[in-house]
Amino acid sequence: MRTLVTAQFGALQADLERLVRIPSVSAAAFDQAHVAASADAVAELLRDTGLPDVRILRSARPDGSDGAPAVVARRPAPAGAPTVLLYAHHDVQPPGDAATWQTDPFEPVQVGERLFGRGAADDKAGLVAHVGALRALATLADATGEELPVGVTVFVEGEEESGSPSFHQFLTDHRDLLAADVIVVADSTNWQVGVPALTTSLRGLVDGVVEVAALGHAVHSGMFGGPVLDANTLLARLVATLHDDAGNVAVPGLVVGAEPEVDYEEAAFRADSSVLDGVRLAGEGSIAGRLWTKPALSVIGIDATSIAHASNTIAPRAAAKLSLRIPPGQDPAAAEDALRAHLEANAPFGATVTWRPGEQGKAFHAAADTAAMRAARAAFTAAWGTDPVDIGVGGSIPFIADLLEVFPDAAILVTGVEDPDSRAHGANESVHLGELRNVVLAEALLLRQVAGLSGDPV
Repeated sequence: MRTLVTAQFGALQADLERLVRIPSVSAAAFDQAHVAASADAVAELLRDTGLPDVRILRSARPDGSDGAPAVVARRPAPAGAPTVLLYAHHDVQPPGDAATWQTDPFEPVQVGERLFGRGAADDKAGLVAHVGALRALATLADATGEELPVGVTVFVEGEEESGSPSFHQFLTDHRDLLAADVIVVADSTNWQVGVPALTTSLRGLVDGVVEVAALGHAVHSGMFGGPVLDANTLLARLVATLHDDAGNVAVPGLVVGAEPEVDYEEAAFRADSSVLDGVRLAGEGSIAGRLWTKPALSVIGIDATSIAHASNTIAPRAAAKLSLRIPPGQDPAAAEDALRAHLEANAPFGATVTWRPGEQGKAFHAAADTAAMRAARAAFTAAWGTDPVDIGVGGSIPFIADLLEVFPDAAILVTGVEDPDSRAHGANESVHLGELRNVVLAEALLLRQVAGLSGDPV
């Protein structure tokens, strides 16, 4: 199987490069024709794998508008055989400031073993990993005359980077089409180049906007400054209450989980996250715990008077968007209630504090010892030549909660192609091509392992 994957990899890399050239940014401010073109390209690739049923589908978002196009391709399982659902997404993050990229974000460039471009890792590499595994298995079937005795459904979403607003409705609309015994989500990361990982926990998400108001309107900073603090200062004082002096989240009532069994070396973390020399890391406990099993709270945006438009006035209002990551075991609604209560209780100088809720997403924690997990570990070990590591991830994949709600009996395996230097969502995103080859091989082996599972794969 390894020889077969290697022989086909050049064509697979070319397919990935073609996908990267499509600027399929699902954010509303971007041209959605590119997302539609990306769905067409994905459908063509999946037809090429030999799957007989390929469809481009949409479902309604909560506001009634059409969701982005998703691609579903399938080959039903033989009688009594399990079905595997392979998930990825074909939309990408906005490229950001072009000046921060060393290459054109939408022109793939190979440098050494890494392929650079927006979506090269997140998550078009996950998509082509599915394509590559299915191609290899189809070639093997042609050579031996034996079809893989497992059903396969590939589900490639088109709006994951925009919060998957139509995801739950899509699952409901197409429940029978997507039903599976094992679900492989190819949207996570490996421990490091050369060491694979299975993601067994993900933090959930709560976000929203807090606004601080001190005045009915702006007033002259000389005439009224002194007795009245500007809203920018008041907002800064409020934000400063969110962490203690050590950098731990200081919001009462949030869940803190147990320390993980593996840790993230500080030197490696500092290098991977580009922390500047002299900057102390925030929080206490292991770095892995601070990333995976403890809450994290960030200010990800501020609305305030810009320096370019500053005048000698006292700002009446200022607002900040907060992003709270919550560990497994924390209910998102309870976390939001705790955050709102903290903000209101710490209103500086009696200023009016208003909370506008945003997105909520549940955390995820997988059972570590299931038939599907054992099959995945065996496949990963065979592909890399080393045992995989069970890891948590500080990021969130809220739609996994939707998958568990609609398909409660399915075993969910969270895997991925990224590594700590992939820089997903940032400038100079890249995928390590050697790791991608290993992921393709591992998935092909995993599908054969699942085909051999007897009884309940969960």
